[in-house]
Amino acid sequence: MTANLLRRKLDADEADITVVDKSTEHFYQPSFYLIPFGYLEPDQSEHVDDLLKPGVEFVHDAVVGVDPDEKTVSLEQTADLEYDYLVVTTGHRLDPTATPGLLEAWQETDEVYPFYHYEAALEMRDALENFEEGTFLVTQPDTPIKCPGAPLKLTMLAEDYFRRKGIRDDVEVVMTRNAEHHFGVQPYRDKLYEIWNERDIEFKENVSVEKIDPDAGVVHGADGEKIEYDLYAPVTPQFGQEAITEGSPLTDGSEDGEYVTIDKHTCQHDEYDDVFALGDCENAPHSKTAAAARKQAHVVSKNLTSMIRDKAMLAEYDGYAACPLLTKKGKAMLAEFDYEEPISAPVESKMNWIMDVNVLPSVYWDAWMKGYDPLP
Repeated sequence: MTANLLRRKLDADEADITVVDKSTEHFYQPSFYLIPFGYLEPDQSEHVDDLLKPGVEFVHDAVVGVDPDEKTVSLEQTADLEYDYLVVTTGHRLDPTATPGLLEAWQETDEVYPFYHYEAALEMRDALENFEEGTFLVTQPDTPIKCPGAPLKLTMLAEDYFRRKGIRDDVEVVMTRNAEHHFGVQPYRDKLYEIWNERDIEFKENVSVEKIDPDAGVVHGADGEKIEYDLYAPVTPQFGQEAITEGSPLTDGSEDGEYVTIDKHTCQHDEYDDVFALGDCENAPHSKTAAAARKQAHVVSKNLTSMIRDKAMLAEYDGYAACPLLTKKGKAMLAEFDYEEPISAPVESKMNWIMDVNVLPSVYWDAWMKGYDPLP
């Protein structure tokens, strides 16, 4: 989206624009928690070449490092790329090996599906169809995660799925998080508690997952707690991409060394003026959602265009994030907030469901990814 916005703003003689990606396929990640229930079709990807505007070059290679002093990007298979300006949008790295037992539980049993992985989301469809009774468990890691609302949405949709299937009385639905609350922003949190209490969904607070025992079907918490499961959807631990965290100094200023350090309003790096970052890879204190990255894309494209043209950077990101919280089939609550305050009311509606499931995928592919946005 950022590359296409820049291509629309800048004339061909002003800038050459190159996108580097290790994958040729771009996935609609908000579909991953919907695929297991059949609410979106499994094939939710597009070839990168089909998304980029004419005049944007695509390099299919993996980035292994960035030298902002020499202004070069090192690639795995081809020669280094030189740049005048760099936009870092590397996102999160999913690491199932960071939780002992997680990878084995996924690969060697039929009960564990880390649904942030596309393959696991696909596999979970059959598991849900065959599940008849027991404990359905969702856990979250201690690391920051992209789309913090996704575990809640999966939990609520699963509870509703079991109810529709007629097995709700035979299923215990549990979600954990290593925090005091399942959602961080009011007033949406209280509304969610109200919904979960009405539907007997259990939330276990301050649970840090230490390891998984797939043979016993048990999750071990750091405090010694043991949680048994029959069907388990863990959120995989997530980190910055090693090309940035290990192969560049761009994350040196962050507390844990995982995120590119930027000004939270301009999205410009706090040390290297010619570097910008947006999305899940940077340390601005916003929720890591696609809605946040979408707003940041406009800010980066405007400010970078101004910089190239030797004008003042005036665009500012206000921390906007949005999370359509799907509470059950046909109902959703839209949580919208910025750095300062909530924006939308905590109201469930059919319209919110239609917007998220039926409208946004097309808008995502046909408008936002192509650099068009009717509501920037």
